[in-house]
Amino acid sequence: MEGHTRVKLLTYADRDMMAIDLAQKLAGELTATLMHEERALLVVPGGTTPGPIFDALCAADLDWNRVDVLLSDERWVPADHPRSNTRLVRERLLVGRAAAARMLPLYASADTPELALAQLEQVIRPYLPISVALLGMGDDMHTASLFPDGDNLTAALAPDAPLLVTMRSPSQPEPRISLTARVLREALSLHIVITGAEKRAALGRAKDLPPEQAPIAALLDDAMIHWVD
Repeated sequence: MEGHTRVKLLTYADRDMMAIDLAQKLAGELTATLMHEERALLVVPGGTTPGPIFDALCAADLDWNRVDVLLSDERWVPADHPRSNTRLVRERLLVGRAAAARMLPLYASADTPELALAQLEQVIRPYLPISVALLGMGDDMHTASLFPDGDNLTAALAPDAPLLVTMRSPSQPEPRISLTARVLREALSLHIVITGAEKRAALGRAKDLPPEQAPIAALLDDAMIHWVD
């Protein structure tokens, strides 16, 4: 899977424009899905980058009560913790019109993610495949919680990967749980949003590296990349 040379890249004049345009695109794709499916599954990332996109998307006029929302990954902290991605989504996306959507859990009250893995997979499996996925990327070329130094990266990249993997990384303060590359690639529509010159440069490196070094490379053939400086 080395040697990616074709990256589908959209660039934007400013961050406000990107947030509005990308929110409209996601809403349009969800609406199109709901025209021929009973429900649509929207996968979203945590972190700081998607906040403005969530702010625009939550006001979209679509049938939110038929939309299920799932995180791409989660830190293993309670849902009210400041570092919880679940908390971010509840505060920034599941408000306004989008409050009618249903959030699927990626955290459970267990000491470690391994103890909840089977339970969470059982909940998520009936809603797959993903209708629309929005992902981010770190400077280290990780996406979701698929880190280059993650202990379960090989399993997460395997063609026959499970739905979820636990992930521990020396660069991260807490354990994680993440959708695998296989599940993310199977999304009917896949978007990756990046901001700043450093991430643009990282994306340029990633397309010529194997996913074991640059996990985002596992998704580049299937994704539309949205970038603003």
